[in-house]
Amino acid sequence: MKTCYIFTKITFILILSMGLSHAAFSQKIQVRGVVFSAKDSLPLPGTTVLIKNTSTGCASDYNGKYTITAQIGDFLQFSFIGCKSITVPVKDSVLNVYLQERIPINDITIPNNEKNSKESFVIMGAEGSKAKLRLNGRKTRTLNSEIRVQGYSRQYAPINTEEYKSFSQNNFQKALDAPLSTFSIDVDVASYSNMRRFINNGQIPPADAIRTEELLNYFTYDYPAPQGKDPVSITTEVSSAPWNQQHRLVHIGIKAKEIAIDNLPASNLVFLIDVSGSMDSQNKLPLLKSSLKLLVQKLRPQDRVAIVTYANHTEEALPSTSCEDKQKVLSVIENLHAGGGTAGSDGIQRAYRIAEANFIKGGNNRIILSTDGDFNIGPSSPQELEKLIEIKRSSGIYLTVLGFGMGNYKDNRIQTLAEKGNGNHAYIDNLTEAKKVLVNEFGGTLFTVAKDVKIQVEFNPAKVQAYRLIGYESRLLEDKDFNDDTKDAGEMGAGHSVTALYEIIPVGVKSNLLGDIDPLKYQKTEKKEEKKSLTDSPELLTLKLRYKQPDSDKSSKMEVSAIDKNTSLNNASENFRFSAAVAGFGMLLQDSKYKNNLTYDDVIFLARKATRYDPEGYRKEFIRLVESVALLK
Repeated sequence: MKTCYIFTKITFILILSMGLSHAAFSQKIQVRGVVFSAKDSLPLPGTTVLIKNTSTGCASDYNGKYTITAQIGDFLQFSFIGCKSITVPVKDSVLNVYLQERIPINDITIPNNEKNSKESFVIMGAEGSKAKLRLNGRKTRTLNSEIRVQGYSRQYAPINTEEYKSFSQNNFQKALDAPLSTFSIDVDVASYSNMRRFINNGQIPPADAIRTEELLNYFTYDYPAPQGKDPVSITTEVSSAPWNQQHRLVHIGIKAKEIAIDNLPASNLVFLIDVSGSMDSQNKLPLLKSSLKLLVQKLRPQDRVAIVTYANHTEEALPSTSCEDKQKVLSVIENLHAGGGTAGSDGIQRAYRIAEANFIKGGNNRIILSTDGDFNIGPSSPQELEKLIEIKRSSGIYLTVLGFGMGNYKDNRIQTLAEKGNGNHAYIDNLTEAKKVLVNEFGGTLFTVAKDVKIQVEFNPAKVQAYRLIGYESRLLEDKDFNDDTKDAGEMGAGHSVTALYEIIPVGVKSNLLGDIDPLKYQKTEKKEEKKSLTDSPELLTLKLRYKQPDSDKSSKMEVSAIDKNTSLNNASENFRFSAAVAGFGMLLQDSKYKNNLTYDDVIFLARKATRYDPEGYRKEFIRLVESVALLK
């Protein structure tokens, strides 16, 4: 009896001990830490942190810091573009990690004792393109993410087949010859996050990847909210150009009205998802899935989601479903896998059909295309895609394009789709960017408050000798297009802001930037009284803006004037100084002929004095990027 008692007691103690051990092991804790680069010990912002074998994750902030809820015994996966991913067990509440850089393909060397190997192998780019490296034999091995020769293994950088649309920067125009400047607004920000990806990967981005207007519009500015019936407000400011003290810089800020999420109209969304073989890498489909999950969690019961996937063929993975059943939507997203070709045009047409079939009158009807842009089945050139989208543009369905990945990213095709499809374009390089675009800026990304927004600026030749618009090269319009309501232009979402800058050469300033032509033989000389009438106005310019309500085909016009009050750069607003710093950075990356003697240190100095209004820390991150480029240069 006593033996039985002792055995029972021991058993109870063992079970209790095991239970306590299990409870301790499965205890949820807040894990905090910083992700550093092993190369220089600098923090790595935007590092993706995932609990292994789950979709639970977060991203490090601009200081490299992260926080995630996990259990003791879980494994955290850390991945950052250009670095080797690592997996680390959770043992404590503090976990700092250092990530090693990947070795570029040109740096790979085969040890001497392996050069006589009879084996050959194929280096696979991250997007499936092949670069064959043969030793002495015939046998070939195909491996992802690394190469191996007789046990020797090193990671490699993917072959780059990215595509960007080439363009020339806007030149100075003489105000007497061309007093009007007309362009469509642009709220896209893809160029900035794509640029950041290059820099974080230790590379200088190609000049054609830098669209200065998208760098400017990535940031939040402290513009006044619209008042009255107009859905947008207009702000102007004039001060010195940091790269040329003899020139003036005109800052134009446009702010769209904010709408509380509860008051936004119901959404009819179609997720059009690229699941082709080119999406089979960590920074593509897995990041895409995590990004869309963030968006689904933000949606309301009155919102609906359908999912269309495309690879070799197109499939309706989920019929239009109420977000009352979010788990059903999330489950379909979770089960997506990559493989096959890229029938993108067929997917686009099917997505529009589904969006039209579930159209919500007065609602937000939108396709969200998520892809690396690498279409290779059916119409795939920018020109063919443009024709396809223009046919669908009048349907009342907007198009948002989310770009993913590196190595074969087709920015030129994605940009065409966004511009021609009444939508916007964002590049998602990490979960932090996904949160910014799809959660923090939910209304601006998905809900249009003003469409076909155009700007026309008339310069006063008595004050302005010449001007140039900084950026917006792909958004230029003919002057006659401003009053033509059939001409397509840009859209603004709830809470969106748009920033534009003009560099001005004042009258009386000598400049070698304008060229020289002989006097005209047949053009009459301006009469003295006409010239006098010009000088009577103190205005530098007049800005006109046209927009349409989302459900209207008739535009409304707003108009404001700007006067140069000779404000110095030191006394200009933070909005002005920071936007000037960003524009200067864009000019340096493009090696612009107008950058004069501007340096990266000048940009850093100017930006550091304009970070008081920085609610999300993006301005401080910008400074770090400029510092990184200065080191790379």
